[in-house]
Amino acid sequence: MDDPELDRQRHFTALRGLTRLNGLSASTNIVWSPIARLAQQQNINRLRVLDVATGAGDLPLRLWRKARRANLQLEIHGIDISPQALDFARQNAEAQGANIKFGQLDVLNGELPRGFDVVISSLFFHHLSNPQAAELLRGMAAAANRLVLVSDLRRSLSGWLLAHAASRLFTRSDVVHTDAPLSVQAALTLCEMRALAAKVGLEGANVNRRWPCRFLLEWSRPRHWTDPVVVRFQSLGYRTAGVRRKWRCPHRRSAGFWLGYGEA
Repeated sequence: MDDPELDRQRHFTALRGLTRLNGLSASTNIVWSPIARLAQQQNINRLRVLDVATGAGDLPLRLWRKARRANLQLEIHGIDISPQALDFARQNAEAQGANIKFGQLDVLNGELPRGFDVVISSLFFHHLSNPQAAELLRGMAAAANRLVLVSDLRRSLSGWLLAHAASRLFTRSDVVHTDAPLSVQAALTLCEMRALAAKVGLEGANVNRRWPCRFLLEWSRPRHWTDPVVVRFQSLGYRTAGVRRKWRCPHRRSAGFWLGYGEA
């Protein structure tokens, strides 16, 4: 799926397979619940939502459906680096009459757009190295006015077995057959995600298990939150524009750790 040279037809077949798997696992419910709770608690009937690395665009589309049923206005934007994935996402949104905006952006090398109440990443962090994950999480925190949500696979033996079986039962895509178990193998544990949030400075972030074999990081932006890296550079008298943070996770993923031993 990460290969930019992947044939368009195989890419679309893989995206359809992933959309089916995401629907069967009810992955949208993981992020919908905190969004609905935010709207209810703060008495808001309109929210701007950014989906980072939107892929097939199935998450924005399902959120749009849920919001319509709940009489909540969501202005949803999805961004991704892949033109083919964005074409797929736009076609599906247009076919269902969903007013969702999609745009191309390399989220690992470009600054995330601002002005969104909620910034989401679903099933993307397992594609990233630890420094990339830290940098993206920090960028999401800076871009979100109210809430950051990261939903992803949780590295475990049960998750690997489930991904291996489900990818073969519910899709014919050879790409998904290969990528699904590899994605679980590359994913973070709860302990690693909590350590990542702490290093980035997301005080009060909650990281909890979600069915099936997934986790959700949920962080509400404090009223006067400032990126700790910016604070440190400012205290030393440096300009902070364009500063990019580099960090090595103390829980580095290794070949002997992927089954989830030591998971909190």
